[in-house]
Amino acid sequence: DEEFDELCFEFGLELDEITSEKDIISKEKGEEKAKGASEVVLYKIDVPANRYDLLCLEGLVRGLQVFKERINLPRFEKIIPAEGEGQKLIITEQTAQIRPHAVAAVLRNITFTRDRYDSFIDLQEKLHQNICRKRALVAIGTHDLDTITGPFTFTAKAPSEIKFKPLNQSQEYTASQIMDLYRTDSHLRHYLHLIENKPRYPVIYDSNGLVLSMPPIINGDHTKITLNTRNVFIECTGTDITKAKIVLDIIVTMFSEYCEKPFTVEAVEVVYPNGKTHIYPELAYRTEKVKPEYINKKVGISETPSSLAKLLTRMCLKSHVTGNGNHIEIEIPPTRADIIHACDIVEDAAIAYGYNNIQMLIPKTYTIANQLPLNKLTELLRLDLAAAGFTEALTFALCSQEDIADKLGMDISATNAVRIANPKTAEFQVARTTLLPGLLKTIAANRKMPLPLKLFEISDIVVKDPNTDVGARNYRHLCAIYYNKSPGFEIIHGLLDRVMQVLEVPPNKENGYTIKAAEGTAFFPGRCAEVFAKGQSIGKLGVIHPDVITKFELTMPCSVLEINIEPFV
Repeated sequence: DEEFDELCFEFGLELDEITSEKDIISKEKGEEKAKGASEVVLYKIDVPANRYDLLCLEGLVRGLQVFKERINLPRFEKIIPAEGEGQKLIITEQTAQIRPHAVAAVLRNITFTRDRYDSFIDLQEKLHQNICRKRALVAIGTHDLDTITGPFTFTAKAPSEIKFKPLNQSQEYTASQIMDLYRTDSHLRHYLHLIENKPRYPVIYDSNGLVLSMPPIINGDHTKITLNTRNVFIECTGTDITKAKIVLDIIVTMFSEYCEKPFTVEAVEVVYPNGKTHIYPELAYRTEKVKPEYINKKVGISETPSSLAKLLTRMCLKSHVTGNGNHIEIEIPPTRADIIHACDIVEDAAIAYGYNNIQMLIPKTYTIANQLPLNKLTELLRLDLAAAGFTEALTFALCSQEDIADKLGMDISATNAVRIANPKTAEFQVARTTLLPGLLKTIAANRKMPLPLKLFEISDIVVKDPNTDVGARNYRHLCAIYYNKSPGFEIIHGLLDRVMQVLEVPPNKENGYTIKAAEGTAFFPGRCAEVFAKGQSIGKLGVIHPDVITKFELTMPCSVLEINIEPFV
């Protein structure tokens, strides 16, 4: 077990745990429930999401064998049948509105055992969840070819016109009845929404009008695969042709090793609505060229080109050195759809070399990190506000529309607030444009505490700004609140003077700060002042209007200061 754990780690996988069904059930549901469960040892292996070729035992074992240099990577080939003997899949134009793409292939003279069969079904399930995005992009159907006759037609019909016996059911249903039937099915109900409200449902027929499947929901019972199946017809339908090709390639490359002629796949001709034809599966091999020094530099090693080629070959990327050792030519097999850029090749070279074998070096560049000036100022101000006897609060950056508009006596359009397109709750509809509602809600939640309550918060607010690349801008605000039996305007005014004192801004017009009487919808008339500093208005202070206090479910008067601290950085 330790040896295998080590091997997985070297190959870039993680052996999560070694367990059994009995252990899992007893952990989750207790000893009693686990009685009679299987004690067969199970290995739970974490596979990275880009390696679709390791999602089944066949691919994983093959990958590890190549990595250990016990076998060479097999060469996959597609066999194109003689004219008129191959299978055809005809796509009609009705599918364009719902699932326009389809690809197909045939595995000839395959031999299934119980384990192989389970693995075959399991791989489809894993692909459905992963690259197929829960069948939204691609749905896979596998059928016993000997129970049907081609050519096959992929079309879309009204739900009432489709009638067949779904997999493992005892009678025929129309498509609408099938939808109702599976509404309570714990597994299939998650896929119904993909086609449920469409006027036509996708369906695949054989030449005799037998239904193979109604993607992405269910296959027909007639074509189901058993352990005795010898020829498998595989179709993948979907909304994304690239993903459909990858899925088809993965399934046929994984299971063609059980065919009479291992690693061969019979091609299927797909006919498009415009009359064009294409042969699938593509099983495309392609070559990439990478410079050895590029790999060495990126990984931080100094290997010879031939040893780099050997490392890559161990990762299922057959490589050899060309042109006096200036380049490594790498053949990308159809199983490795995850190799998109040279950096993917570099990563595989690093895995094969062994992350633990790379020498740790101190970087050649010498840089010293520094705190963002705005954050430094914020930290310093927090200390001084706390020293002045105020308690820091941290409130949510999102709030409801009422909080920043109606409750403060403003119109939502005047706030310039950034809205959330699909809010999950009424509490989080917009980004806050002022820190005041958060502090008032904090006081409302702490009414039982002894008076006076003195709170402050220094955080970002967000407003729309068409001049920025993201359409919005953050400002760092300081907000302080004093809540007591009397408004305590002088306490908040004193706090403003203290803040200006620590910021070394003198109380004068020329290069300091001044306050001037003003009006604000949230403030008591005649008890509000605007603060000016550095030649601009930076905020307001004053006594909160009684209407605002009652709207936030408070009972005592309070005074507030809110200013923007960014001009002082």
